[in-house]
Amino acid sequence: MGFHRILVQLTWVGVISSVMVAATDTQFPSALPNCPDRCGELEIPYPFGLTEDCYLNGTNGSTEFLIACGNKFGIPEPKIGDFLVTNISVQEGQIEIMMDNDIDCYYKNGTPQSNVMRKRSLTNPIFTISHTKNKFVSVGCDTYAYLKGFRNDKRFSSVCLSVCDSKSDVVNGSCSGIGCCQTNIPEGLKNITVEANSLSNHEFVWEFNPCGYAFIIREDKFNFSSAYLNTLRNNKTLPVVLDWTIDSEKCDLARNKSDYICGGNSTCVNSTYGSGYRCKCNDGYRGNPYLDHGCQDIDECKVKDNNNCTSKQKCVNKPGSYDCLCIEAYHMDVSERVCVPDRSAGQSSLAIYLAVGLFSLLVLLLGYSWIYWGLKRRKLIKLKEKFFQQNGGLLLKQRLSNHQMSVETTKIFTTEELKKATNNCNESRVLGQGGYGTVYKGVLSDNTMVAIKKSKIGDQSQIEQFINEMIVLTQINHRNVVKLFGCCLETEVPLLVYEFITNGTLSNHIHDKSLSSLLSWEKRLKIATETAGALAYLHSSASMPIIHRDVKTTNILLDDNYTAKVADFGASRLVPLDQTQLNTLVQGTLGYLDPEYMQTSQLTEKSDVYSFGVVMAELLTGKKALSFDRPEIDRNLAISFVSAIKEDRLLQILEDNIVNEVKIEQLKEVANLAKGCLSLRGEDRPSMKEVAAELERLRIMEKHSLGNIDVYAKKTEHLLSATSHSFNVDVDIGCSASTTVEYDSIGDQVLKSVEDGR
Repeated sequence: MGFHRILVQLTWVGVISSVMVAATDTQFPSALPNCPDRCGELEIPYPFGLTEDCYLNGTNGSTEFLIACGNKFGIPEPKIGDFLVTNISVQEGQIEIMMDNDIDCYYKNGTPQSNVMRKRSLTNPIFTISHTKNKFVSVGCDTYAYLKGFRNDKRFSSVCLSVCDSKSDVVNGSCSGIGCCQTNIPEGLKNITVEANSLSNHEFVWEFNPCGYAFIIREDKFNFSSAYLNTLRNNKTLPVVLDWTIDSEKCDLARNKSDYICGGNSTCVNSTYGSGYRCKCNDGYRGNPYLDHGCQDIDECKVKDNNNCTSKQKCVNKPGSYDCLCIEAYHMDVSERVCVPDRSAGQSSLAIYLAVGLFSLLVLLLGYSWIYWGLKRRKLIKLKEKFFQQNGGLLLKQRLSNHQMSVETTKIFTTEELKKATNNCNESRVLGQGGYGTVYKGVLSDNTMVAIKKSKIGDQSQIEQFINEMIVLTQINHRNVVKLFGCCLETEVPLLVYEFITNGTLSNHIHDKSLSSLLSWEKRLKIATETAGALAYLHSSASMPIIHRDVKTTNILLDDNYTAKVADFGASRLVPLDQTQLNTLVQGTLGYLDPEYMQTSQLTEKSDVYSFGVVMAELLTGKKALSFDRPEIDRNLAISFVSAIKEDRLLQILEDNIVNEVKIEQLKEVANLAKGCLSLRGEDRPSMKEVAAELERLRIMEKHSLGNIDVYAKKTEHLLSATSHSFNVDVDIGCSASTTVEYDSIGDQVLKSVEDGR
């Protein structure tokens, strides 16, 4: 034990001498004196520490117990080595970290995809994998996984095989080798690595399972689902529980060494497997046993459940324990070990006891209801505070502060208001369900119709989506974006309250035969123009640029006048003014996802342009973005749409009812604009501002009578020739020769019509 450690102990003795012997939970010390004990929300107890001289130095000054408190996107991030730390327990001698999911992916032809993830081994000598809290898992239909490490200084390896022929073979919740394999982990396993491999490069299962996965995970955090065959590639790390010990010697030897760490009122406990020891507070004491005076006496008398004294006894606390002494007029019967009445006082006190008892009963009856409702109200307040923090209230405040916004800009609804509005979330009020939760129809007390979005229960990853949507919507003020009225964080899951859009989704109107016949070309062009204008506003005119990241027909709502409202910003991202792209986990909806974004993970505004191009193709053809009911060559609408234009087959794929009501030249112009949006390279696509301007021009032309078309065309030609910046879209729709149409990107009159949508 070094000189500095001795000084710290002497200082700590001085501090403890001023503290009461009986301490409450909140008084228990965690870190060494004058040392930080938190990194963000995570408590860092000694022997772990954040700075020099605040953690336990290992052999030769090694830093096994050092926690590095980094900062990611303004949020503190505690790490030990390369691994994120989520919990530390000195009572159980365990630490929870986020370990790598080894992902083994292939292309359709069986060629391995390059693995950009670095395989990180857990080599810290103080850690062993908890065999009681974790499982080793392999997921995939063509996958075998290795678990490698050392046990008793000898090499150890285990393999887990998971196979299946089709997705229908897989049973949710079952991990017995069909799509998922799960095995126990032996005691004392150290220095581990995991590795996923394929039997046949996933060639025969690629359509539903292009990747295999190998990982260790905390057992109570994993319940297998067939969806994991695809979605686990998005989970780069998973929670794992590790056991940790002090030194490499058992208690008998460690107690006689100068660097023995167990403090006062604590006991040394040998590691159940392998070397090392850990410390535990004695019965009747609580706190951090690794500090000299960390284990402090608890007052068992303050909480009835902590002692077994009867009604005829009074509890008297003492160091490490308590005594039950008989109350006045009672004495202890030694043979029976119970308190019995004193003989002399028994008869004379009977009348008094009866009178006091009756009076007490009356007081209890009168005060019971007041006490009951008071406690219930207090419990409800604490529960609401718990839900507020659980639902990201602190994170919301922090991010609002980072963006210099105020939570008062939206209304904070109470639980009672929203229960009444939705008839206690009655199933008859459900409007729809999606990846981020359930949407209910509600009626507020002032008869305002609202849509109330309820996040998924128990899915902590959805809290980030909820807070993100809240932050994004506070940045938006546009008539074609669904309006946020407020939120509620007091419930078990968070709620967002929006304006109610009466006419359903654009997807319903396109793909429902009874509704699509009512969706005229004029309405379709209006919807496309308004949606483009809203996206252009998000990209170019919001206080901070916003990328929606999930543009699709189900996220475009319509009111009774067929006015478009862009919705669902759970996946959206704010773009700092000094950046043009963001590196993110790929997220979105298949069929609408930008191919360039899928390959590079670099999110740009042009990713929304691609998705909007798919929406335009749906409006023109009436087909779904992705359908396995169509022939393989036509399953992806974006690919088949572009091919049809290049092969002079546009008229064959257009919706019949719009071909008959509008001039084909205008349909060709819109089709070629959609083709430009669907360019494989983002730099070849127009901006949303340019797309919105061109659609506004086409819409104005469509509104003009035949007699005014030539006049307007001349005015438009004059406006287009006066611009300083333009973009070209190749027109290849079956004409005898391709032509190039130059679209004005910033023409004052057309752009003014777009920006008037704010």
